[in-house]
This record gives sequence, C-alpha cells and structure tokens, in this order.
Amino acid sequence: MEPVRIVAGTAVPLDRSDVDTDQIIPSDWLKRVERTGFGKGLFAEWRDDRDFVLNRPEHAGATILVAGANFGTGSSREHAVWALEDYGFRAVVSPRFGDIFRNNCTKVGLVPAEVDPAAGAALMKAVTDDPALEVIVDVERLVVSAPAAGIETPFPLDPSTRNRLLEGLDDIGLTLRHEADVEAYERGRPAWLPSVRA
Repeated sequence: MEPVRIVAGTAVPLDRSDVDTDQIIPSDWLKRVERTGFGKGLFAEWRDDRDFVLNRPEHAGATILVAGANFGTGSSREHAVWALEDYGFRAVVSPRFGDIFRNNCTKVGLVPAEVDPAAGAALMKAVTDDPALEVIVDVERLVVSAPAAGIETPFPLDPSTRNRLLEGLDDIGLTLRHEADVEAYERGRPAWLPSVRA
C-alpha cells in the first residue's frame, strides 16, 4: 500500500443516501478471483443510465467521490472498496459510512472522510455546481477542503488508522514491522513444533 498524505483533485457528486455495497459492486462481479478489474463493475446497474454521474465527461479522472449519508452499508464485501479504488478514487467523503466499509477502506489506502452533514451538503452542492472544483482530503491535517468554494471541514480518524495511511501500512506491512521479533521467536521454538519457514 502506498502512503496517503493528501488526495487532491476533482470529485464526483453521488447525491444518493444509503448506498449499500451491492449497489457499489453488484454480486455478479464477486466471481472474480483476482483483486483487479472491479472498476468496470463499479455502480454497474446505475451506469446503464447514460445520465448517471459517472458517465458524464466532466467527471472523468476524478479522484474523490462525494456521497450522501450512510455510504457503504450492507454486506462486508471488500470488493466494494476494491471497485472504488480500481476505478481511480483515492478518497470518499460522506456524512456517514457503514462501519465495515470504512474499516475495509483503510486497509487498502482509500481514505474514508466522514464529515458533518452540513459540510457534506455544502461540498455536494459545490461539486455539482462546478465539476472542475479542486477538493483536497488532507490526512495529515484531517481536513477536507475546497478552497475556491470556501469550504474547510475536519474529519475524524483514530491515530492508529491515520498512521497506517500516512506510512502506507496494510496488515502485512504492520506485521513486517515486527519481522525481527517473529524470527527471534521462531529460532527459539523447539524443532518438533510446526514452523513458518518453508
């Protein structure tokens, strides 16, 4: 996982609340055995509508998704996060996230920025009115801003999660920080016990 300090770019306004993981990535896409290629299935059923926001040329290349409240509810499928990341999003801003979805985001480096509902509504309107508006999600300062629209609002991240994002540490990376301890432990284990060495 790459370190994430600041995500800056244009944003897609998904003005819908209670978007669940089945809407983010329909179950038909769960048959894939690799973790790539899910971006094509992102919001697949909605993308059949040519007026759907992701189909609009003015939002091509956006790196931030601004969503309504209660984004990522439903099942625990991590494929929803993979689809958002594979499509090109690096952060999602919403007034509220599903707990499991938020946790899954932080494990792959997708920033879940949960903002105050009033700030979320102001950002949604600003991005809808001006698709070229630059939005900044600053993990170091824990702030979402759109300077040209006069928007700046904090978002919470616990210190451990913030540190993981800033240092680019997924679960394996966290474990590898203790590699010397693991090796020392393995060297001291009786030979008749199972070993992690190949």
